[in-house]
Amino acid sequence: MAIGIPDVSLQDNTDERTPLVLVLDCSGSMKDERIADLNDALKNNLEVEMKKDPTTSTRGRVMVIEFGGDDEIKQGLWQDAIDFQAPTLVADGRTPTGAAITSALAAIEAQKAELKANGVPYKRPILMLMSDGEPTDNWEIAADACKAAEAANKVTVFSIGVGDGADLTKLGRFSKNGAKQLKGTQFKELFVWLSASVKAVSKTAKGESAQLPSTDSWASTGPV
Repeated sequence: MAIGIPDVSLQDNTDERTPLVLVLDCSGSMKDERIADLNDALKNNLEVEMKKDPTTSTRGRVMVIEFGGDDEIKQGLWQDAIDFQAPTLVADGRTPTGAAITSALAAIEAQKAELKANGVPYKRPILMLMSDGEPTDNWEIAADACKAAEAANKVTVFSIGVGDGADLTKLGRFSKNGAKQLKGTQFKELFVWLSASVKAVSKTAKGESAQLPSTDSWASTGPV
């Protein structure tokens, strides 16, 4: 959202929001079948599932951040779930995980400020990091900042490794709950779960903790 241009969706719909940021690895190791499966699941599972549910479609608020290339970060716009159009991801280059997380945390705080300015209440934002490799930039400060934000209840973080090349130890540094391993390329199951989680958070009464669905459909047993 360009500075100075009001988001009319926040004026037309003042329902409480649950912000969701997807921080997605688009490095060269994600090429071919893996990126194709991810694109398919973004479009035909996450987008579809969020739009078809009455609660999630009006209360979910989504941003996608892609990281790859020559340490490139591509940050999308915030969109209500009903308006969400999944981007087409292209895999290439390195894995600047630290820079991507720094951008995500800044985007979350900016979105909170925008929601407040428009008188729109919000639930704790969700940040999902997904990567099939290990960071190629200076990621440690960003990891500490991400975990600290989660500890301060500013964000809920899910860190997910894809494939055998994912460094779960490093990915685990971004969340107080460590990292989980995706079973194969079960992106579809992951995004169905994620949509259901946004719904659960959105419907939770103030002061109560959301009961998220089980991760058994997509995650290997236990955090790493």
